[in-house]
Amino acid sequence: MSDFHELIKSFPKTRDYVRDFFVYGFKTRNDFKEKSPRTYDNERRRLESWLAPYVRKDYAPGGSSISLAIDSSLLDTNPLFRVWKTKSFTDNDIVLHFLILDLLQDGRPRTLGEITDSLLTQYEALFDIQTVRRKCNAYEKEGLLIKTKSGKTVLFSLDNSLARWLGSNRQVLDACSFFQMAGHFGIIGNELSQQFDHENRSFRVKHSFFVHTLEDEILLELLNAMNQHKAVRMDLRSSRHGTVSTAECVPLQIFISTRSGRRFLCGYLRMSRRFSCFRLDALKHVALLETAEDYGPLLDKLTQNRPSLWGVSFQGGGGRRLESLSMTLQVIEPGEGYIVDRLKREGRGGSVTKVGEHVYRYETHAFDCNEMLPWVRTFTGRILSLECSSKLVEQRFYRDLQTMYRMYDI
Repeated sequence: MSDFHELIKSFPKTRDYVRDFFVYGFKTRNDFKEKSPRTYDNERRRLESWLAPYVRKDYAPGGSSISLAIDSSLLDTNPLFRVWKTKSFTDNDIVLHFLILDLLQDGRPRTLGEITDSLLTQYEALFDIQTVRRKCNAYEKEGLLIKTKSGKTVLFSLDNSLARWLGSNRQVLDACSFFQMAGHFGIIGNELSQQFDHENRSFRVKHSFFVHTLEDEILLELLNAMNQHKAVRMDLRSSRHGTVSTAECVPLQIFISTRSGRRFLCGYLRMSRRFSCFRLDALKHVALLETAEDYGPLLDKLTQNRPSLWGVSFQGGGGRRLESLSMTLQVIEPGEGYIVDRLKREGRGGSVTKVGEHVYRYETHAFDCNEMLPWVRTFTGRILSLECSSKLVEQRFYRDLQTMYRMYDI
């Protein structure tokens, strides 16, 4: 049996387990059926190693379940950033990392031959020049080294510009502290703060959605595609069935729920010639495709359609026509005028009309009125009637009411 290693090679697999432990903490070992029990044990031990102060173990008849108990309002950083900082490496990887960076600290550019010779003479470390070349080229792509040419000679030097700038602008580190709590790519602010031993003593976020940092790798690829106006191919995992499918679209915008923090990609599907939204936590992999020549017109069309979105769904009416909803309510005036204010404030452009004494009608059009039902139910007890062009929405509303009546013996 192989030994357990805290370091990881496949981040997507670890991301799924961390999300399951964080969101679905009631699962026991037997509930993870897609992977072997041994895989579950390894991921659980990694989680306990990274996030020990926040791990909670509950006992149930089916076995113990692991969950994460994190109160964002009490923390100065996102504990899940630790997941990004753990990656497998070889002995040569870690040795070369420190030796090359230490060698180039003086700021003097060197050729690959000079770097290889200096590693041997100064550190007694013998490496093949091809190994050093691969490492230096990789670090140049990541922004750690600067690659320049003097004639035919290639020189590498350490890029210390950011360190010098941050070192002379300590107030910028406060901005980094704020940025790490902002929600998107906060790991960057966290890394910069830690490199300069700067602690966040100023900022706390009452409602922060820590778990969504696990999607930042996917989000970065999507933003790159948008910036380059390219289509993408995505691997999507169904949260309901666990199956993986493939879809191609032109990514246009990222939508973010103010209630749950959940992020969605809104893109255009050429096969079905309509817009659609995909949850970022359902995307497993993103690959860039060809440039979308009609990117601008598609974005303009989405901008025109957005006022008719209630949430993120374009599916109602087949995605090609709007649905209408009309809700009649009883509002006892003047004491319940706040109900009318709510309709106007939260109705997202719908009309509010007084049709009788203590009776108001709210009317709106949307792509998918099914998304409105959670909001509509908040007016239960005041609703006199509800009509919708989608009879399925209407039937669901009245069916839910009947279920509630049976539950409470009404």
